[in-house]
This record gives sequence, structure tokens and C-alpha cells, in this order.
Amino acid sequence: MFGKQITLFKLLGFEIRIDMSWFIIVILITWSLAQGLFPFHYQNLSPGTYWWMGLAGTLGLFMSIIFHELCHSLVAKRYGLPIKGITLFIFGGVAEMAEEPPNPRAEFMMAFAGPLSSLLLGLGFYGIRIMGEGGGWPVPVNGVIGYLALINGLLAGFNLLPAFPLDGGRMLRSVLWGWKGNFQWATRIASNIGSGFGVVMIFFGILNVLRGNFIGGIWLSMIGMFLWSASQMSRKRLLTRKALEGERVESFMEPNPVTVPPAISVEQFVDDYILKYYFKMFPVVESGRLMGCVTIHQVKGIPRGEWSQHTVGELTEHCSPENTIAPKTEAIEALSIMNRTQASRLLVVEDDRLVGVIALKDMLKFLSLKVELKA
Repeated sequence: MFGKQITLFKLLGFEIRIDMSWFIIVILITWSLAQGLFPFHYQNLSPGTYWWMGLAGTLGLFMSIIFHELCHSLVAKRYGLPIKGITLFIFGGVAEMAEEPPNPRAEFMMAFAGPLSSLLLGLGFYGIRIMGEGGGWPVPVNGVIGYLALINGLLAGFNLLPAFPLDGGRMLRSVLWGWKGNFQWATRIASNIGSGFGVVMIFFGILNVLRGNFIGGIWLSMIGMFLWSASQMSRKRLLTRKALEGERVESFMEPNPVTVPPAISVEQFVDDYILKYYFKMFPVVESGRLMGCVTIHQVKGIPRGEWSQHTVGELTEHCSPENTIAPKTEAIEALSIMNRTQASRLLVVEDDRLVGVIALKDMLKFLSLKVELKA
């Protein structure tokens, strides 16, 4: 779902990250508020005032989504469900769960916390708006607060739609799960309903475009496509998790990986390793000690004419949770790290020793074989 991410800050123990796609929505929302909504409802203000109102409204929406996802995360933590962090992206935000909910009640309460928090936040902003009007607050201030009251109400209503993976869809899955006691069946039904909602929204979006409402129709279609793809992705992720259940990293790793000494030049590294083995990442080892890893991305940062003047040791990236994993860790965690970091290989480390390398292609081969056997 996500591309490159930036960590903004940490709140109540949760990392708040932003996906690069979020900048697109920030620009679009600020522009639409400053040039459309606020000038329509509050006339005869200066252009600069409208832009400040648009920016304030966008930042308020930004904080509202963080509050929404934070409430999800706090309830999840209450039920012992680990949350990796909160990521904001083009269609809103998501609390990244490390694993599926342990039971239907935990999922229902975690999902319900989101719309409830948005509803309460909306009512809070509405109350402040009433106070502001009675107290003679400036029109721009009241306008922004009124917008935040409205948008949080809409956010609560939209998330209550029974379209997985929206909160309403997760609540539906929890009810189906509790009824039949079958998590996989409940996920399949909720995902199909989510896909259906997505198709319907795409249809009405196209209809709006044909009727002349181009911008509204495009947005409706985009949200529909997001719902459809997210519901399908959630189902595939469940199937992947089931297929890898109980499998450890050591089952997939290459125990005798190709390693690179730090003393060789970058030029020799390219000729003797990258162009020979076609890997994008290599572990750097000296006298049996793991020093880190070197990637093709780091090589690209050195001008071609200077490759002979630099060594691999200068480019070596130190080991971190982003490029290493323990052999006894579940394979699904390795897949999650690769997805988050866009890496295709991880170093398998035990007691600061390199014991192997795990590659994405090997896990995908395993999944493919398992699907064929099941078929």
C-alpha cells in the first residue's frame, strides 16, 4: 500500500509516519478549501485569508486523522495487539497492525473506536463553533472550526460503511467471525462486500464525470478504486499469512551467502559481484565479522569515474532492524519488513553473526507452490 515514508514524530509510543502520497492530498485539499469551499460560504475576505483558512483546515484534518488512528491503536494495545505505527497516505491514515486481531470482540472494539472518536471530535468542534459565534470570534476562525466539525462527522459516517477494510467493514467481519467462528470465511465475505462497494463507487464516479461533475466524479472513482484494491489486498495478505503460518526465516534463508570484503574498490565490487550475481544487496564481512551491507543504490551515489578511488568499506551501511532479521523469526515478519523497506533481501543475523540471507523470490516461490498444491 505504501511507498517511501517519513517518520514525523512519536506519540504515546506510536510512530507517526507520512507516506509521500500524502503531499498530493495536502495540496489538493488546501487548494479546494482556499479556492472553493471557504470563498463560497464566507464571501468578501482577502485571497490571503482564504489560503490561510485552507491551510489551517488541512492541518486540522491532518490532526483529526491522527486522532482517529491513535484511538484505533490505543484500543488495539489494550487487547494486546501490537501496532507498528500510524501512516498517513493519500486516502487518509492507517494503524499498521503487526498481526490479525486475536478474537471478534477485539476487532469490533478496535474498529468501532475510529468512527466514535471522529464523531466525538466533530461534536467537540461543533460546540466550539457555537461558542465562537456567541463570543464574536473572527469569521475565518469560526469557518475553519465549522469545517472541522463537518469533516469529522463525514469521516465517522464514511468509515461506518460496511466496506472492508473500512472500520464498518471490520466491524462486519468481527460479527461474521463471531457468528461462524471462521476468520477466513468472514474475511472473504467482508472483502467481497468491500470490493462491491468499490465497484459501485467507481460506477457512480464515471456517471458524475459524464454528467459534467469532473472533479467530484474523479475523486469518487479514485476512492472506489482504493476500496476495491484495498479489500483485495487484505484478502491476499490473509492468504499469505495463512500460507506462511508457522514457517521460520531459517527455512528460506541461504546459509552460505555471497559476501563482500570491505577493502575492495567499488569498481571491483561492481565487476566481480553485482554484474556476476545480479543481487542489489550484499553483506560485507571481514575476518568472519559482519560489518553491514552494501547496495547498488549506494554505488549509484558515486560518480562512475571515481569507482576505483573508493572502497566498499566506505559505502557499508550498518546493520539495523530495517535490513536484518533473526533466523527464528516468523517468515511473515520478513515479508512485512521487505514490503515496508522495498528491499528484496535481508541479512539473517544471530548474536551479531551472519548466518544467512533471505530473499523475497524464495518466499514467493514457496507461496506459489503452496497455492498450486492447494488447487
